[in-house]
Amino acid sequence: MSTRLSPREILDKLVSFPTVSSETNLPLIDWVESYLQSHGIAVHRHPHETDPAKAAVFAHVGPEIAGAVVLSGHTDVVPVEGQPWSSDPFEVVERDGKLFGRGTCDMKGFDALAIWAMVEGHYANLARPLQLALSYDEEIGCTGAAPLIESMAAKFPKGSAVIVGEPSMMGAVTGHKGGAGFRVHVRGFEVHSSLMHTGVNAIMYGAKLIEWANDMNAANRAQEPNPVAATFEPPWTTVHVGTISGGTAHNITALDCHFGLDFRFVPGDDSAEWLARARAKAAEIEGEMQAVVPDTHIEMRETFAVPALMPEEAGEAETLVRQLTGDNTPRVVSYGTEGGHFQSAGYSTVICGPGDIAQAHQPDEYLTVAQFEAGQRFMEKLLTSCS
Repeated sequence: MSTRLSPREILDKLVSFPTVSSETNLPLIDWVESYLQSHGIAVHRHPHETDPAKAAVFAHVGPEIAGAVVLSGHTDVVPVEGQPWSSDPFEVVERDGKLFGRGTCDMKGFDALAIWAMVEGHYANLARPLQLALSYDEEIGCTGAAPLIESMAAKFPKGSAVIVGEPSMMGAVTGHKGGAGFRVHVRGFEVHSSLMHTGVNAIMYGAKLIEWANDMNAANRAQEPNPVAATFEPPWTTVHVGTISGGTAHNITALDCHFGLDFRFVPGDDSAEWLARARAKAAEIEGEMQAVVPDTHIEMRETFAVPALMPEEAGEAETLVRQLTGDNTPRVVSYGTEGGHFQSAGYSTVICGPGDIAQAHQPDEYLTVAQFEAGQRFMEKLLTSCS
């Protein structure tokens, strides 16, 4: 019989793989696949459609029937470059009751507990199956979730309740905002700035689209939120520009301007309508540009789309988590997760995982030992409920 590792031993191993989203995650996937298979667990991987350096992995234990509890996590982490770490970010270091390391909180702590539960469940007399779903590229827009879910449906009986283990201090989170984004490229026409009326300044025309974002935020903020939106902070759909670059020199009209335009939608808002409104505003601005120089344009490339997670009426996943934790506090969050993809695919979905989201993406990211232990107790109760 293969060695059964503890949750901490699994966590140490997972953190040791530097699975920054821009890099490969295959060494981690290879290890998870090998470890689970060594215990006789049915495991499959789903390769990235275009990037051979990425893959997802999913597994099933228990009877081959529908209705499994799905433990959902992601394998990628955010970069560490430029952050003042006190220790090696890819080594778990314990001090002062905290487990430091990139991803300990977001979300390899949960991943380790889920892998541990899968092995323990394999050796238990489960009446209800468990499934594991570990994705790629969550940190760059949850782009790996939908193909993973589709691949799982083709290999295993469909699960019914999904627990997405993003850090929630082991409380049940039943809703989150959706998200979508564009990469905007404004192509102008260069002339000397003393003759700027004969050129097209890409930055200044791009600023018109950014100002539209400001106007939309002001209008949304002024509206009375509906009951679902009112539970969020802030209780409206937001439009955001976080990066911008362009221009050649201070005395030349800018040839190019690049920026990101991102939306976070409250559940119930029509994301397609918002994206169409942004494209319509860009087309209006593009018309102004082309009236000066025809060979100018605005390109808007959609980069990600994350469905909102809607609170469910008597949801199966929420009910299960509340039974296991004893937590009855209503919670929603403004960040996005892969939960919206699972819910859109017909799964009852809830977020519950160890750690505080405030630690995610930070230098010296950590998960407290107490939260990790609370996560293990949760998994033990889950295994009992499935037995």
